[in-house]
Amino acid sequence: MRVSSRGKIFGAGLIALDLVKGPAEETPIRSWTGGTCGNVLSILAYLGWDAYPVARLNGDAASDCIRADMRRWGVHLDWAHCRPTSQTPIIVEEIRRGRNGRSKHRFSWTCPRCGQGLPRFRALTVDAVEAVRGAVGEASVFFFDRLSRATLMLAAEAAARGAVVVFEPSSQGSWKYLEEAIEIAHVIKYADDRLDGIPTVMTAGSAVLLEVQTFGAQGLRYRQRSGEGNCEWMHLAAIPALRLADSCGAGDWCTAGLIAKIGLGGQEALRGLDAEEVRAALRYGQALAAWNCGFEGARGGMYAVAKPAFTDQISCLLNGEVGRVPSESSRVPSGMVESVQAGVVTCPACPDATA
Repeated sequence: MRVSSRGKIFGAGLIALDLVKGPAEETPIRSWTGGTCGNVLSILAYLGWDAYPVARLNGDAASDCIRADMRRWGVHLDWAHCRPTSQTPIIVEEIRRGRNGRSKHRFSWTCPRCGQGLPRFRALTVDAVEAVRGAVGEASVFFFDRLSRATLMLAAEAAARGAVVVFEPSSQGSWKYLEEAIEIAHVIKYADDRLDGIPTVMTAGSAVLLEVQTFGAQGLRYRQRSGEGNCEWMHLAAIPALRLADSCGAGDWCTAGLIAKIGLGGQEALRGLDAEEVRAALRYGQALAAWNCGFEGARGGMYAVAKPAFTDQISCLLNGEVGRVPSESSRVPSGMVESVQAGVVTCPACPDATA
């Protein structure tokens, strides 16, 4: 595998259009690229990586919004419209304030106008594998969050070429596919509310070198394979969010931060990391997660803060210098980036209305 000075990641899984409804009624609905895979790749592009989604985006309005948003952050769309294309998944995130004033969110997969179901995720087909197979050989990381035969084939190809394979399961799904993923993936990360542990992750037949389980505000635990044995579980407390506008996407930021620090050199570099380097990578991911909780939407901070300010604020969080992080995060100076506008997204069930 050729190691580049810039990380290169290919990803397959949930790439959706997020429609974000803030708690204030007068706030317009905002539309951004979402889904675990969509967020992780967009964040890594923001951090300077070359990111390539492998998806089935067609020419519908939602896919147009996703493509425009991803291009804005430098995501490469060479493989984003694999055939057969399909309707683009759409997810509505509604942010509310609880009685205690705290923010909470819920997701909906139904049109807010007509109540019909919005398009859901459809996995890659095996036909797409041949088209992409050669390209993934240049990746330093392959990421996936949904299980399918085609995705496992691409993950296995990337692993054989020396890439770090990162798997973030959304649910157990097919046990057969899950077992295959564990035999291929080098890093597995999952939330406690999605999976209550995966007992076969660190067995002899597993390729997993690092297992991470997250607990939201309670932090995370992880274990790293060491030689012939397994390290014990290690715990990391969460980095507190200075403002809690929305916790959506925190896990995706943590994943992206971890990948950014451990994935650059592929498998060979990952195997050479010591315990302190892995801990520092996870801590960086936690800092990114805490920072983004101050903004609405899974990646809201990317649209609200200038890059130099972002870098400085993450450094402050990592160094414990919370007093230097503005309580109201710095806004991007006028004219520095284009304003965010909600795309006009047509619900397939009511073509004359917008979702």
